Amino acid sequence: MTPVRDGLLHIVRPGALTTVQDAGRPGWAHLGVGRAGALDAPAARLANRLMGNPPGAALLETTVTGCAVRPGRTVVAVVGGAGSRVTVDGRPVAWGAPVRVPAGAVLDVGPALNGVRGYLAFAGGLEPEPVLGSRSADLLSGLGPAPLAAGDTLPLGEPAGDPPHDEGPTPWPGAPAELVLPLHLGPRHAWFTAAALRTLTTAAYRVSPHSNRIGLRTEGPALERARDGELPSEGMVLGAVQVPPDGRPVVFLNDHPTTGGYPVVGVVPETALAGAAQAVPGTRVRFSVRA
Repeated sequence: MTPVRDGLLHIVRPGALTTVQDAGRPGWAHLGVGRAGALDAPAARLANRLMGNPPGAALLETTVTGCAVRPGRTVVAVVGGAGSRVTVDGRPVAWGAPVRVPAGAVLDVGPALNGVRGYLAFAGGLEPEPVLGSRSADLLSGLGPAPLAAGDTLPLGEPAGDPPHDEGPTPWPGAPAELVLPLHLGPRHAWFTAAALRTLTTAAYRVSPHSNRIGLRTEGPALERARDGELPSEGMVLGAVQVPPDGRPVVFLNDHPTTGGYPVVGVVPETALAGAAQAVPGTRVRFSVRA
């Protein structure tokens, strides 16, 4: 067993994909650096609020299979986002509410029972070295801490004040049964036929299992082009709905590239993207065009 050091969080089981995330690093796209940050931003902010942390404090984002960690000192933690079974040294504890974890105990976040991404926050936050003002891992650029592996350690921050307390039942949003994404058409919707635009807003798309932090991929009918050829690379924004050669829309999420050459049929507002973080493969996706 790796020796447990005071002030560090030790990764016992990293799960399928566990990363450090915060509010991200917006404002660097002109240098080719994406935003990153927690995909389910409301869940991350709520987890930090329960810990008495600033809204953008660094925490862990798990994917589907959870993770297990061992703190080197006694901490208060909360697990939110995707619902899961949570234990401390094998003893069941509360999900979605503050939990005391003694020094050297194993806090285990089990597989997601609903949703995709869980958030594990600690009073005082996590303090790996920031890169361009953020501690977030960016899977596309490789900036920030690498995805966690067994045996890794992360510095624990110091709580700012009194230990957080249980505020009672917390209304965590659940995974969507249907993902409804408002869509502002453009800038390249004229590259698609009128029939394709009708298909986009009426067809039964579903979340593809190939979705990730870069983009939510869809399964469903292909969108027919009105013109051939490709665009020169142009800037891409969070929520852009890009249509690659197979014709199936891809909704760009936090680790998206900052440029791309496939046409963008529309853009989903950032405020509507939290559900995309928790939509399990097979979830129905419906695009709703807004003026």
